Amino acid sequence: MYAMTAAHKTLPFETHVMVHNLKNNKKINVRINDRGPFVRGRIVDLSYEAAKKLGITDTGTAPVEIVALGSAGKSNSTGGSGGTDKPLDYYRGNFTIQVGAFSEWDNAEKLRRKLDQLYKNAHIKAHSDGFETLYRVRVGRSSTLEQAATYEEIMIKNGFVDAFVVAEDD
Repeated sequence: MYAMTAAHKTLPFETHVMVHNLKNNKKINVRINDRGPFVRGRIVDLSYEAAKKLGITDTGTAPVEIVALGSAGKSNSTGGSGGTDKPLDYYRGNFTIQVGAFSEWDNAEKLRRKLDQLYKNAHIKAHSDGFETLYRVRVGRSSTLEQAATYEEIMIKNGFVDAFVVAEDD
């Protein structure tokens, strides 16, 4: 909450991102450490500290532009930071489509069984924030963001209107 961190659906964890508030022209750098936001049309969820520095704690949202800077540079032999971000290919990786999220495993399993009859790689990914566990139901597997976006469109057309692309962490 008080760290300069953010959540993003597809960028790899530990990616450094510059967030630019287009209303007040403030810019901050944050580290991706969580998945989200799970609201269509939103691209990033900021920690309280990051939102405060960007000037959006009163409104809760603002139009922003984000730029992925890369992952943290390797530590040097003295234990310090390498000081530079290592560029990454954000368009390749292990992407899947999240179709639902449930606080009860039985509900997630019921949807997974239904999806398993129609789609490949129907699975449940449990996520705990230390207070509660969510069981996220996902389908498909794509090695490129472009393939995943096509799969997302198919899922939406097939009635799963809240489906969206996520990067698998494993």
